[in-house]
Amino acid sequence: MTATASPVRRDLQGLRAVAVLAVVAAHLTGWPRGGFVGVDVFFVLSGFFLTGILLRDLARDGVVRLGAFFARRIARLLPAALLVLAAVCGASALVFSPSRTESVFGDALAALGLSSNWRFGLEGRDYFATVDVSPLQHFWSLSVEEQFSLGWPLLVMVAVVALPVAARRAAGGRIAVGVLSLAVVAGSAAVAIAQTPADASLAYFSTLTRAGELAVGAALAAAVPLLARVPRAVGGFAGWVGLGVIACSFVVIDPDSSFPAPWAALPVAGAALVIAGGIGGDARQRHLFVLSNPVAVAIGDVSYSLYLWHLPLIVFAGVLLAPGPAATAITALAIVVMSVATFLGVEQPLHRAPWRRAPQGPAVVETIPDAAPPVIREPAAAPRRSALASRPAGWVPGQRYYPGARGSAIASVDEAVPAAVVADAVRSSTASAPASSPAEVAERVAQPAPARDWASWRARFAPRVALAGATLAIGAGATVLAVFVAYGAPTLPGLPGLPGLGVVAAPTAGDPADTAAEASDALASLQAELASAATATTWPDLHPSLDEAMRASSSDNRAHDCFTPDGVPTADRCTWGSADAPHHLYLVGDSSAMAYAPAFAKLAEDSGGTWRVTAAGLYGCRFTDVLVESRDPAVMAVCAQRKADVAAMIAAAPADLLVVSNAFTLGRTVDGRDLGADALASAVSNEVSGWAPPGRTVYLAPPPHGLDLGRCYSPLSGPFTCLSAVDDVWTQMENATESRAAATGDAAISALPFTCSGGVCPAFAGDTPVRYDDTHITPAFAERLTPILRGELLARGLY
Repeated sequence: MTATASPVRRDLQGLRAVAVLAVVAAHLTGWPRGGFVGVDVFFVLSGFFLTGILLRDLARDGVVRLGAFFARRIARLLPAALLVLAAVCGASALVFSPSRTESVFGDALAALGLSSNWRFGLEGRDYFATVDVSPLQHFWSLSVEEQFSLGWPLLVMVAVVALPVAARRAAGGRIAVGVLSLAVVAGSAAVAIAQTPADASLAYFSTLTRAGELAVGAALAAAVPLLARVPRAVGGFAGWVGLGVIACSFVVIDPDSSFPAPWAALPVAGAALVIAGGIGGDARQRHLFVLSNPVAVAIGDVSYSLYLWHLPLIVFAGVLLAPGPAATAITALAIVVMSVATFLGVEQPLHRAPWRRAPQGPAVVETIPDAAPPVIREPAAAPRRSALASRPAGWVPGQRYYPGARGSAIASVDEAVPAAVVADAVRSSTASAPASSPAEVAERVAQPAPARDWASWRARFAPRVALAGATLAIGAGATVLAVFVAYGAPTLPGLPGLPGLGVVAAPTAGDPADTAAEASDALASLQAELASAATATTWPDLHPSLDEAMRASSSDNRAHDCFTPDGVPTADRCTWGSADAPHHLYLVGDSSAMAYAPAFAKLAEDSGGTWRVTAAGLYGCRFTDVLVESRDPAVMAVCAQRKADVAAMIAAAPADLLVVSNAFTLGRTVDGRDLGADALASAVSNEVSGWAPPGRTVYLAPPPHGLDLGRCYSPLSGPFTCLSAVDDVWTQMENATESRAAATGDAAISALPFTCSGGVCPAFAGDTPVRYDDTHITPAFAERLTPILRGELLARGLY
């Protein structure tokens, strides 16, 4: 039959809205925790739409039109993506540190090369990390889709190449594509099942584990003729069940779930049920009003721009605005403004631009009722001239006509329209990104092919571009006003127009601990610098700069090679001070001990030949009598042996004083037992018991956890954005360690007096960066602690 039934299924537009809103909400507010599975819903939709295009080409021509297929993809997706990439790179150069900006530029190049997912996966990035998140991390899913869109048409061509052209155009082509789709689903699922437990990060981002989700949609597209026969009542029920499954997946799945295998099957199954259930029904899907209502459809229309903009704006707001409800509301407003402006001013106009000349000639649209996508067939011969050919131009049967009416107005679904125009309308609904609304499709279908030139394009889209500009201007003004209302006047040095960076209440200076009286003049001086840094409004000239400190990380630490998994630390290369020194101090532990090594190395060098210091351990490996889990497989492989090697080293050259420093975080044993603060403190004491004479062991606390400098530091912001408080876990660990030391007759040294002031921990003291990440002190700052640590040891009679 011939019909122009709406080529856009409203429920699928609404499904796009549900998926994108879940992703945005999860990134913006952290709820729903499983909102990230909205991406999996998009994958199924994309496979369905993309394969529908290919099957239409096969049904019409017996071949896949690769040139037209890729041209549509480029026109549909590239303009808005390029805009976001350019904006993010420019903003990163202003907001982020140089090292983080370089990383963002690398992410942008990977996005342009359609390889973001492999970059993130092979680097081992954690998709669920909350610090130092790339503003372009969400491009990973677009890379997966485009890799699929590049390879899938070629696989389809291979699958049907042996079939006669007539078979390709008939059921044979669909059967071949369906079998191929199921094979990809099975193979991808097998890879996901094997890779998820082995390397969860790579499995999450891998095209090999995700291709099956798109292939599920492809299988549905191949099965459209069969699914169209499903009774409408059954299909409608399946749609509601699918929507319920998707909603359930947002709640029951969380970042700790094994993903993508097996939990990705839940949102994929839900999306498949919604798609399949609506194929045989009315395209308007009024019964599924949650998805087909005008608001959901409108959000579905703008979902591609919404997805592109949401994460960059959330990441930048995390640097520029203090966290809280006001920041969340302002960020949401900015996301809406940029998404709508991009949709109206960039995405739609450039997608609809007449880049290709439309072919001439009449055609009809042949569809399975309300199935997506319809199949366009050229008529076998020129249509016979109707007896009603004397009707006015533009008139078609069933359409009302009156003098002065536009010939392109549609009032019927039983008319013939130009093939190229309908094809363009249908193709717009098959992009992996959001399609146009039904009203827009009807408008396009109604236009005769010759009218789709640059002049008509300008006439049609100029008002929308103007509306986009107005949206951007009004929205920017509203955002700035909201910032002033929420935060008051900004206090940025040199940039008074930038908002929201003076909201962290500056702490008052004061003596942070009772032990300050026992500290040396160096401690008093450092305390004054920390107090000043806690109230500073501008970044001083630091040496090294924060960017240099972050870039160098631990590589500038002179004891770095004594704490790596490669090789075994030896006394020769891990000892400082005179070999003839009468006293020998050992510094052991994980990366916390490594961070303190420059201070103790300098202590030995300044001791006048009295002390020599050996520093050895393994980062990520806590010196406990139980093996504590680590994310690094290389560390887990050698942790137990490294502790035994250090013990043997001390036995060969006995210690006069043992200093132990481990991370102050809770842990879990390799057999799954959770370890609290008391258990960990005891485990450390049990491990090192006997390594030094009684009462000659010192437990040196690491600094409290601070904010991640890669996220909080910006040349545009003041240092108050990187202030942090002492966390509860650190306090628990400190209390447990001091209690254990008192019970064994040993000593404990707190890091609070020389890293924080009044319970607030700044990122610098004087002209020295305190930390190079969220925990570890810089080598330059460690050397400043030498006289302070010496004083602490002297006060306890240990030096």
